[in-house]
Amino acid sequence: MKKERRKIVTENKKARFNYFIIDEYEAGMVLLGTEVKSLRIGRGHLKDSYARIRKGEVFVHQMHIGPYPFAYHENHEPLRTRKLLLHKHEIKRLIGKINEKGLALIPLRIYFKEGKAKMSLGLAKGKRSYDKRESIRRQDEKRDMERERKGM
Repeated sequence: MKKERRKIVTENKKARFNYFIIDEYEAGMVLLGTEVKSLRIGRGHLKDSYARIRKGEVFVHQMHIGPYPFAYHENHEPLRTRKLLLHKHEIKRLIGKINEKGLALIPLRIYFKEGKAKMSLGLAKGKRSYDKRESIRRQDEKRDMERERKGM
């Protein structure tokens, strides 16, 4: 039995604060060589990134992968649109769910699985301001409980 190893490169921490995550999908990414090398040294950010379906294919926009410092020429553009690899039936299911009211595709994390760069996509519904206040209240309560437990 093979143990699955994952090296998380970056996580979108604001995604779970701003959205209710309904479902998660794992997608491969079409990357250039310098992008992969840059991700391996931890130069990726998912802040303000989102995914769109266009002509039956999924693309991620505004995902920042910093330039690879040891490549002198032919370095990649940091904010270019990148294609995601999903099965056809998954894309069809996503198209049906996104056409519902208020659902979006949000990148949650980038990681390496068995040497290949993968992205975890979340099918998400936006939170209202009172939902966010509820999340903050729960986080504060949890933090206070941890402080009390450590103090004993």
